[in-house]
Amino acid sequence: MFGMDPRVKRECVWHGPLYRKASAMVDRRNNFVWLSTLKDEEPVMLTQHLADTDSMLASVADPMRAPEMIAVRERMRGWRFYDHFRSDAESPARLAQIGTFSPVLNADGSNMAAALETIIEQRQDGALAAVLEDAFPGSRLWVRDSEGRFEVQLEQHGLLRPLSVAELSDGTLRYLLWMAALLTTRLPALMVLNEPETSLHPELLAPLGRLIARASRETQVIVVSHAQTLIDTMLAETACEHLHLVKEFGETKLEGATLFNTPKWAWPER
Repeated sequence: MFGMDPRVKRECVWHGPLYRKASAMVDRRNNFVWLSTLKDEEPVMLTQHLADTDSMLASVADPMRAPEMIAVRERMRGWRFYDHFRSDAESPARLAQIGTFSPVLNADGSNMAAALETIIEQRQDGALAAVLEDAFPGSRLWVRDSEGRFEVQLEQHGLLRPLSVAELSDGTLRYLLWMAALLTTRLPALMVLNEPETSLHPELLAPLGRLIARASRETQVIVVSHAQTLIDTMLAETACEHLHLVKEFGETKLEGATLFNTPKWAWPER
């Protein structure tokens, strides 16, 4: 039943834009992982029993002989991917959670209240209040502590009482999650956002674009989006690169890409 699973046949860590044997640092072929050495020396084998379902970056750790692998692994572990936030009634973000210092929002948004409270206490520039005012004019947000469990409270203009996080609309909840993710006090080297416009009211797309642009001035952000308003706002707010994908005969291609202007990918042979 697992016959169609992917198998890792080749992995390489090399220096420079293109792979060359002389620039290789660590090389994996099937179950063997070799450490590259000087020209006249024999390669050093790190392991010969690596399963073809495992990556060498996750399974091999040798800080003395292969520090490059540790560096690559730690760099990749620092990247953050926010693909989808649940907003249903049982969403972790709607439930009161035990509050601890949270400079990073979890991928499922379960520590949203703690992450927002961390931003409130750690950032001295008033960024959260400014971003909230941009999206929801006249609103105020705070975090309530109930016997160690944190819960977000949102006071909006025109309402007689503040709303708990369980009462928020899907779009409002998702926007608060994006605030917690993008105003983080511990920025990663790379942040990837997949379709952040999901469930948002059209009027929130421009504020979200400005929020993403604010984060992109301090770190690298990659956004995959189908919302033109969001894209236009980001282009207007910051000097970002815009790559437009198109469908041609069922194949996804980069608009304007030809044989002469596409990057050269020279991967090692498998």
